[in-house]
Amino acid sequence: GADEAGLDTILISMPDAPVSDKLSQTLLVAVANEQLPPRAEVVSLYCGFEAGTIDSVSCIRLDEHLVRLTARDLRKLETKVPLETLKTVVDLAVDIGREGREGKPVGTIFVVGDARNVMTSSEPLGFDPVKGYSRAERNIQDQRVREAVKEIAPLDGAIIVSSDGTVQAACRYLNATAANVTLSKGLGARHWAAAAITKKTKAVAVTVSETNGTVRIFHRGEVLLRVEPFRRAMKWKDFDNDSNPSDQHAS
Repeated sequence: GADEAGLDTILISMPDAPVSDKLSQTLLVAVANEQLPPRAEVVSLYCGFEAGTIDSVSCIRLDEHLVRLTARDLRKLETKVPLETLKTVVDLAVDIGREGREGKPVGTIFVVGDARNVMTSSEPLGFDPVKGYSRAERNIQDQRVREAVKEIAPLDGAIIVSSDGTVQAACRYLNATAANVTLSKGLGARHWAAAAITKKTKAVAVTVSETNGTVRIFHRGEVLLRVEPFRRAMKWKDFDNDSNPSDQHAS
């Protein structure tokens, strides 16, 4: 087997997932474990047509392959937060993880949706930099607002975003117990807070790791998606048959 041959192995549990999803997850784990550099070119051999038979080969550039998310990925979250709002927040988080601020790495947390319950489950840490602005001046669909959010991202506390993309508040301390939450070793207080608030409410949390810029998406107390930081901007790849055009929410 691979161990006897001296090859590194990565075990994933995705029995019903398509081969492409299994391959992407394996590559993500390999990058996270520093088994592969983020800009590596990988030759992949796999069973593309017949189970148990290696019959396909692909040459993959990681900096192009792993920065793509599909609308289908976010629909797995089964949330009433509109897909466009989620995509905008994730894009913003990836920018922060990749660029940092003034050359320094930045860690932050966004809590999206179910804003009323999130606000009652949190408290201000002090000065709120978005207080006093109109809703239009706080909507992240506006490029100027997104740039302003990047400026406040280094501040302590969570940034609360309503389902319509309005930044409700910033610099919030999240009051949610992590007693019934289980996360992987190595994740810090920000990730535990994200898991806890999404366990307590119907919100989705998006974190940026200050250590390496990795973006994680939490829902129902668990990490459901992870985006590794790359030098290129993330690309969204949409499929016409992902959903009925009348769908307005990620579900």
